[in-house]
Parts: sequence; structure tokens; C-alpha cells
Amino acid sequence: MSPLLVTRTLPEDATDAALRADVRHGLTVQPKWLPPKWFYDARGSDLFEQITELPEYYPTRAEREILATRSGEITAASGARTLIELGSGSSEKTRYLLDALMPSVYVPVDVSESALTQAGQALVEARPELEVHALIADFTAPLALPATPGPRLVAFLGGTIGNLLPDERAKFLSSVRSLLAPGDGLLLGTDLVKDERVLVRAYDDAAGVTAAFNKNVLAVVDRELGADFDPDAFDHVALWDAGQEWIEMRLRSRVAQTVKVPALDLAVDFAAGEEMRTEVSAKFRKDGVSAELAAADLELTHWWTDAQDRFALSLSVVR
Repeated sequence: MSPLLVTRTLPEDATDAALRADVRHGLTVQPKWLPPKWFYDARGSDLFEQITELPEYYPTRAEREILATRSGEITAASGARTLIELGSGSSEKTRYLLDALMPSVYVPVDVSESALTQAGQALVEARPELEVHALIADFTAPLALPATPGPRLVAFLGGTIGNLLPDERAKFLSSVRSLLAPGDGLLLGTDLVKDERVLVRAYDDAAGVTAAFNKNVLAVVDRELGADFDPDAFDHVALWDAGQEWIEMRLRSRVAQTVKVPALDLAVDFAAGEEMRTEVSAKFRKDGVSAELAAADLELTHWWTDAQDRFALSLSVVR
């Protein structure tokens, strides 16, 4: 059995420092905001797994459909010997690619050491021929990848790129391009523009699971920074911004209130009805994806969608 290698490039205290910086900045600007990455503690991750099974939430099923039916074509088009996955998490959907590609090396990249270790151990046990070199790292920061055989395929799945603002996406794609050599590729998951009602329902389900997920960011700040947010004093809001073509999730203060964050020596006033943004989830069109990739010197060569054209996986390459 091949060994599981785990390399930490993220300092031990990086998560705490980033949380403090994000909360201080986000709660002292107008409009207020908190980045969506802070949803994902253990409870938040569990809630998101529940969301992916909801009837209203189609992206996970749609992307899994493409991977299940098109992995052979992806294999033929990429010819990858190394698969690098950014934000790998449980690596659950990646197994379709691993089965089809049969790469010699898999490099999962995630901030969660526990998720990397658990998924990596399962993979090396199931695939003794596969070398797994996990990186504990923040994929939004510059990465140093291990030396691996090419061609290499970087996978960024789940539509996560939609959580980045346009300038952040441009910076991210340029950063990915800097990791690649001629013949390497990027497999990118993007949720597509569709009927507003379908989109809003996906982020405001009838069972209230997404509302609980949204409010979980407040529980994270309470626990980690000693804040006194009351999640019940906020309402979950999901709306479609047609101009930007993205869904926004917000938390709306039910009453005028002051929230204290002792770890930051901070007191934050909320007016009744004031909204704090917690997530942007951009939706895409093929032409727009192609243009953003081209701006990063990546050429879109293949485009796959699910049967209902709800979600797309695109392959772009370095010439």
C-alpha cells in the first residue's frame, strides 16, 4: 500500500488569525459581511451535507451526474497522470475521476487536516497503487505543489469559484495558471444561470436547513471569539441579484442590537432590519467562463453539462 503523505504549508495559528482579521474587517465596514468559509466547522459541514441532499438543492446532484457520465471523456481529453484537487474535503465526488483517470498521484488540498487524513487513508487503502500527497493549505493563497508527473489536472469542483467576487476570481485563476505547465489543465465546476425561482429555492429551502447553515457562522464567531451573537435575533435571507447574476445570502437583524466580540475588543451595532452579507454564489454562462479563463491565459477546450443544463464542468488547458 502506498503511504499517505501529509504536508502542512498553513501555519498552525493561521486559521485563528484569519478569522480574527475577517471578523474585525467585516463587522466594521458598511455593509457588514462575513466570508462564507467560516460556515464550515463540524456542525456547518454536517449541515452542508444535509443541504446537498435536499430536493431544492440541485448543484451537487447535477455535478455528480456529469462526473458519473463524462469521466471517461475527461480522462481522454486531459490525459492526466497527476490529479490536484483544490478544496478537496471528503474527496467523495473525486472518486469518479480517480476511477477513470487512474492517475499515479493525487494531491488533495484543504485547510482541514482531519478531512484530508480521513479521505486520504481511505483512498490509499482502496487504491494501493495510488500515491496520495495531501497539502494542508489555503487554496486562495499562493501554493507550492510537490513535484509530480505530468500532465497535471487541477480540479476545482462544486461551483466554489462562484463564492469569489470577480476580482478575486481573476486573481485565483491567475494563481492556478502559475502552477501549470504546457499540457496541464484545469477542470472547473460552475453553476449556470437559470430561472430565479429555482435559484432562490436552492438557497432558501422549505425545511430551513440552509437558514441554520447560514446562522452557523454566528455560532462559530461566538465560540471562537467569545462573541454574544444570538442566532435567533437574525433572519436568513436569500435573494437573486440579476445585475451581478449571483445569489446573495444575508442575515437580517430582527431588532436594533449591539453585539460584543471580546476577543477583538469590539462592539458592533446593528439597526433593526440591517442586513449582513454572508455569501455570494455567482452563476455563469459559457461565454463568461471562457472569457475569464482566457484572461488568465487558459484556453477552454471542453464543456460538459448535466442533462438539464443546470451545471457545467469545463476543461481548459495551457498551450
